[in-house]
Amino acid sequence: MARPTATAMPRRPAPLADARLRELLARFPQAHVLVVGDVMLDHFIWGRVTRISPEAPVPVVDFERESFMPGGAANVARNLTALGGRASLFGAVGRDAAAVKLAELLDADRVACRGLIGSAGRPTSNKTRIVAGQQQITRLDREARTPLSPAAVATLLRRVEALLPRADAVIVGDYGKGVVTQPPLDGVRAACRAAGKWLSLDPKPVHQIDLGGLSLITPNRKETFELAGIPDSLRAADPLRDEPLLRAVEKIHASLAPAVLLVTLGELGMLLCRRGDPPFHIPTVAREVFDVSGAGDTVIACFTLAVAAGASPVEAAILSNHAAGVVVGKVGTATVTPAELAASFHG
Repeated sequence: MARPTATAMPRRPAPLADARLRELLARFPQAHVLVVGDVMLDHFIWGRVTRISPEAPVPVVDFERESFMPGGAANVARNLTALGGRASLFGAVGRDAAAVKLAELLDADRVACRGLIGSAGRPTSNKTRIVAGQQQITRLDREARTPLSPAAVATLLRRVEALLPRADAVIVGDYGKGVVTQPPLDGVRAACRAAGKWLSLDPKPVHQIDLGGLSLITPNRKETFELAGIPDSLRAADPLRDEPLLRAVEKIHASLAPAVLLVTLGELGMLLCRRGDPPFHIPTVAREVFDVSGAGDTVIACFTLAVAAGASPVEAAILSNHAAGVVVGKVGTATVTPAELAASFHG
């Protein structure tokens, strides 16, 4: 990958014109994205702390309320519909109360979930967070991480392939809960290649599965170095002059050959990389950061929806950067609306 120079590229992409922004947002409702992966139910218990327990040195939380939200790949799908797009969700759930609650939430969020496979022997992934004020006290996870059975994988792929001709793109949401392993990823990738569909994935490098030949990979900095198989080192304030990061990007392009590699860098924004082209650095637009939970879901959802609506990768990255800037200013796993996204360009 070519190193950036003063003459090779602007240090940052040009702003997105208002007319083009309105054009892309108007196309979002026509775009249909399939989401395949680990679905979860996020359970929040909200309260306040006024004392320490006499039984152990832990805070006592006085219960005030509780709330539920779709999590994992379900949150990706929820982000798509919040932005005005259409989403169909594929994954595995249990035959339990968490699955019933998740189905209710997805229905309210206009997410089609006929692609979910129910299994009596597999609990629905359920994460319970106890929050006092703005501080998360602890988290309790109830889930299975075992791979899907071959029969379940075959059923999942049949359902994806049946709907793929009527979709514009696919997102694979890997959260390490057993749905995204090599067989289902191979099946989805082959189906997308045959149908000429865009395929995005937010990687979990600990899996050691083949991620070659995807349309989009969206690792954070840590995941970028893990995918590259090299150690991270002292980072530069300017990502375009961060030699270790640029070397890691080069190695990923050489080994996995994604069409687009979008590295999310937290407070430093994003680095958009395409093989053979100088990288674009897109600075963060977040004004306040209350909670980064689910921000990666928003990024991959907005980027993929934008591409499905006709945006270039640079335009899609600008849009997803603004979308992330909105959701980190909210508490909990959040979404962004088209109106909020449009307003963020003038804030």
